Amino acid sequence: MSVDFRPTIELLREARHDAFHLEVRDEYGVAGEDEPFQRFLNGEPFDYREWFRDWSQFVQDLTAHRVSVSRLRVLSVPHSDYQRWSLTIAPMNVEAGEDVRYLPRHLAGTVPPDDFWVIDNKVVVFGLADKEGRSPGGAAVSTDPELVAYCQRTRERLWNLATPLAEYVQLTRQ
Repeated sequence: MSVDFRPTIELLREARHDAFHLEVRDEYGVAGEDEPFQRFLNGEPFDYREWFRDWSQFVQDLTAHRVSVSRLRVLSVPHSDYQRWSLTIAPMNVEAGEDVRYLPRHLAGTVPPDDFWVIDNKVVVFGLADKEGRSPGGAAVSTDPELVAYCQRTRERLWNLATPLAEYVQLTRQ
């Protein structure tokens, strides 16, 4: 495995067929999310659409080039504050063109300890993060066929257990 300090977004730009993101942490410390997350916690208004515009446009550009973008979030129940917030903004991911699904941790079985992207079933990109979920930038990138196959099997197993966002939101309201 090599460490590539290009931002993950640059690696995603190279996708030609699909990009899948597995998220397994209940809390994240993404610098660009600090203000909107804090406003959510404080019940303050925030222009999420404006804040989300760059990612939304990026996903729209990928999907316009026939790249499928999907995201699976494995999360603990009850939801952490971060995951409650993520559920409120996830519809923007879907509107942009992502297929977003959720899977409660207690139904997931064994889950890898780290988030990853699988790009075109050829490349695995592990985001680098400290204990608080803060990213120093860059990613650990691998094209090792065994590691890619492991991540693909993990994706398939968890995807088949997961629930699409709209359905998951309905289930959490019951």
